[in-house]
Amino acid sequence: MTRPRLGLDTATDRATVALGDASAVWEHAVLDGARRQAGGLLPLVDGVLRRAGVRIADLAAIVVGDGPGSFTGLRVGWALARGLAHERGIPLHAVPSLMAHARSAALGAGVGTRAVAACFDALRGQVFAGVYRFDGDRVVTLLAPDVLTVADLVRRSPEPPALATGDGAARYADDIARWTGAAPVALGDSAPPAAWSLIALGAEARALTDPATAEPVYGRPAEAQAKWEARHGRPLPHPPR
Repeated sequence: MTRPRLGLDTATDRATVALGDASAVWEHAVLDGARRQAGGLLPLVDGVLRRAGVRIADLAAIVVGDGPGSFTGLRVGWALARGLAHERGIPLHAVPSLMAHARSAALGAGVGTRAVAACFDALRGQVFAGVYRFDGDRVVTLLAPDVLTVADLVRRSPEPPALATGDGAARYADDIARWTGAAPVALGDSAPPAAWSLIALGAEARALTDPATAEPVYGRPAEAQAKWEARHGRPLPHPPR
């Protein structure tokens, strides 16, 4: 029997947890609300494992969303993933969160090999965005994750995607619809959870050889770091990556 992997995605206000292998979701759960993630993520993981009859020691690996996205959400998800991996000696891997959301949206909407964009709200009039094409196990990154205005995203993307997903796409729905020709798509019941796409995208994962010190790709400094640097006129010593 294939040993399952545990996927954790906390890059947005909607956290998802999934258990499975590259071919199927065994069990999954969703937690809405950024303020609930700190106290709710561990019980969510525990519930998924319990319902599947799987122990943490049974896991082949833990796969965590690599960002960019919510600074607080990423820290919560990574703290839990690092703790579990370090304590039990489980391999830890990271996959770009935007890529996972785009893949889930592509599967849910059945767009085949047409391009898909994922956009997370980055505040300040910007989005964290990436554009991808999926062909079976093969992923083509048309636009690597970056922080952009929607106008810059449209200008820099090599082609208009068939659809866009994410809370950033929803926030700028009118601009996104003019670009893609369709309203933004939310990851609902018709799409596999983003956390499972993290598991399925194993070929795109980076191995985190030192879970104790590993950090996600935040996309840009947190508000507190930006304010500190502006006040002191120098970079924050040892900032998160």
